[in-house]
Amino acid sequence: MASSRVHWRIHRTGTLGTCPGSIPSVFSTIAIFPSHCMPKNAQKHEKTMENTFFVDTRRNSQVEPPQDPQPSDVHEHGDDVIDEFNPAEIVCDPAHRQQIADYHPNIQDQVRRAYILKGPTRPTVKFDRKKIGSKNRAFSKNWYKNYDWLEYSVSEQAAFCFYCFLFKQPGSSTHFGYDVFTKKGFRDWKHAYQALPAHVGGVNSAHNKARLHYDDFRNQRQSVSSNFARSTKESEVLYKIRLHTSLGYARYLIAQGLAFRGHDESSTSLNKGNFREMVDWHKARDEKVRHAFDHGSRNCKMLAAEIQKDLAKCCAEEVTKAIMREIGDKKFSVLIDESRDISVKEQMAVMLRYVNDKGKAVEQFLSLYHVSETTSEALKVALVDILDHHKLSIHSLRGQGYDGASNMRGEFNGLQKKILDENPYAFYVHCFAHHLQLVVVSVASCCSSTHDLFEYVSLIVSTTTVSCKRRDSLREERHQNILDQLESGEIFSGRGLNQETNLARPGDTRWGSHHTTLLRLSQTWKSVIYVLREVNDEGRGPSQAAGLIEIMESFKFAFVLHLMIKLLAITNELSQVLQRKDINIVNAIELVGDVKARLASMRESGWESLFDEVQHFCVTKGIPVPDMNERIPVRGRSRLDGVTYTNLHFYRVEIFYVAIDKICTEMNHRFNEASSNIIVAFSCLHPKNSFSKFDVDKLASLTEVYHGDFSSGDRAIIRDELQTYILHVRRHEAFSSCKDIESLATTMVETEKHLVFPLVYRIIELALLLPVSTASVERAFSAMKIIKSKLRSKMNDTWFNDLMICYTERDIFKGLDDDAIIKRFQAMKYRKGQLPRSN
Repeated sequence: MASSRVHWRIHRTGTLGTCPGSIPSVFSTIAIFPSHCMPKNAQKHEKTMENTFFVDTRRNSQVEPPQDPQPSDVHEHGDDVIDEFNPAEIVCDPAHRQQIADYHPNIQDQVRRAYILKGPTRPTVKFDRKKIGSKNRAFSKNWYKNYDWLEYSVSEQAAFCFYCFLFKQPGSSTHFGYDVFTKKGFRDWKHAYQALPAHVGGVNSAHNKARLHYDDFRNQRQSVSSNFARSTKESEVLYKIRLHTSLGYARYLIAQGLAFRGHDESSTSLNKGNFREMVDWHKARDEKVRHAFDHGSRNCKMLAAEIQKDLAKCCAEEVTKAIMREIGDKKFSVLIDESRDISVKEQMAVMLRYVNDKGKAVEQFLSLYHVSETTSEALKVALVDILDHHKLSIHSLRGQGYDGASNMRGEFNGLQKKILDENPYAFYVHCFAHHLQLVVVSVASCCSSTHDLFEYVSLIVSTTTVSCKRRDSLREERHQNILDQLESGEIFSGRGLNQETNLARPGDTRWGSHHTTLLRLSQTWKSVIYVLREVNDEGRGPSQAAGLIEIMESFKFAFVLHLMIKLLAITNELSQVLQRKDINIVNAIELVGDVKARLASMRESGWESLFDEVQHFCVTKGIPVPDMNERIPVRGRSRLDGVTYTNLHFYRVEIFYVAIDKICTEMNHRFNEASSNIIVAFSCLHPKNSFSKFDVDKLASLTEVYHGDFSSGDRAIIRDELQTYILHVRRHEAFSSCKDIESLATTMVETEKHLVFPLVYRIIELALLLPVSTASVERAFSAMKIIKSKLRSKMNDTWFNDLMICYTERDIFKGLDDDAIIKRFQAMKYRKGQLPRSN
């Protein structure tokens, strides 16, 4: 027998079929017989090769003999087999999925795992009714409770079977609902109570067999490959140590936005990259970890680049899962912006705004999507794909927030219009922070004097910071000035005071940059003059430093500088508030109104205080103050023309009033949302002054605007509920401390009044959903520049998106449980290592 080759045949008894990657269920058994001793009752299976293996006793290894294709295994579409797995093809809508049989057998298990991780699609939208027989009927969400396999396609308004889609067996076409529940979709709601149980059928029905295959497939320990792997308890413990160690370092690198891999990861490399170097560092200090990595399977070290990407993907999916769990079936808004990354790819960042269970408005990062073109149609397709991937319906949108690009806000062909055509409740709001920046840019050039100021400031910044030597000189002089002022008692020391600063060039896209530049110039005035004097004294060719000193030490420059600092300080406060995640549309409109009131007050009574401040500044800096009654030529006219006015008229009328009038006009023009009927109605919810703006008629009109969120019965009783609500909250002490709509919402949840007044709370939620600014998206782009740097410019889009999700939502990411990530990691694909059974 030592030199002979004995053929052994493995025969499975029982009636249940098998599926790829699984073994028979618990009531099936496996028997191994020599081929010449095969039992008689198994002879009829001799031609069936799917459960047959040959064991070579000389090499003690399993050899799978070549098999002839069975008729049931031949792909029905011939050459149209999909050979490569593409995650983008894993769609949520069951009506738009490729059938499992359309994929090559080598990747079918990978496709199944992707769908199992995503789970069945079970939206809870308002299901459309259609006339069937004599009544209007629709899909019922209560069926989800009775049938865990049931899926629903919003686009086709049809029901599907999740288990049959994944594991339908050849020859099952005669079973009830084979084509209907896997390809065509079930729509006969009149007979659903009979058709759904009929599809499930008896114990041995095709549906129940598919379900058993589903259960076996999810249990990796029961797979044929796992049972023949001869894994021991020790190997499982070592695998667990390696996996937890790799996951721990992956989480650290993701949270810090650091690179994983190095240029040379060989064993002799002095720098193998952050991930491998950290593992080696741990191995050198922990005997258990060193033993686990050194004695692990050669093909299961948990160090490969693919493992790193899988761990990052699992982390990102767990973060997204936490966000989706909090959203549930709530309504939401989207915030979208585009920006180029370091590899010159156009990336579209998408964030969601929703109201959580505590009544707080939340903005969360959803996805970074590479778009090849930025047309409105392409952006809409990308948005729909992203929402579909996360099982979110475009019909649940209640707001859109973009910047001022024409492809986004276009009234006829912009993205907002295309979405409004499909969902009339997704109201568009132009980013308030972007509006405010446009106001600032416009005011910076409102008249020749302000325009000249910023031109001169730009030259001053360039001249004093063009070289390292000049920067150092400016820094040293500033430091010495601070020491002198501290010694004389002009300023005081303290935490956060007298920080080292430098001049920054103002930009048209950086919020608050104009105010920052002017403020720093005022603070470093003496140091800037000193550096300009040094530049002029160097005498290396022609220099404009002398002319800049002359301009800076003029009353006009000082006056316009202080005027713009005052005006931009008012708008800068609003800019800072608009960049908060919890700001809502009603509060934003109120703040805009406050800014307008402050500007109007400054126009009426701000001249004297400003003039006194400028006079004091000029005296301390040695700048001569002109006689305000002296007559000077009109700016832009020759002295020979004889057209003159006084200095007082020039500074007060031609500069002071013009600048304020310009900024007020721009504020009224840019922020015209305040006049919208919807915003006016939502503002009636504000709790200020004991709900002084409360108006039942205006609030009731919102139920007509949001017709899809309120039934006819809701609209009939909304006025009575509003009247009862306002009487209650005015008497309830807890509501007396509410400062805005969000605090009102959270107080209603805390006191459970959202259950007593559900329709009013629904209106409050809609008010909180409207987006205010895209500042959150801008912060995501800042993270994008950290993650995808010049040295990491070649990372693929999926890897980039996974890192972005975890890094942007670090508060959720850091709170994830390792066991949940590992469970997803194990379920993602077949793993050579298995965790101990206690896990």
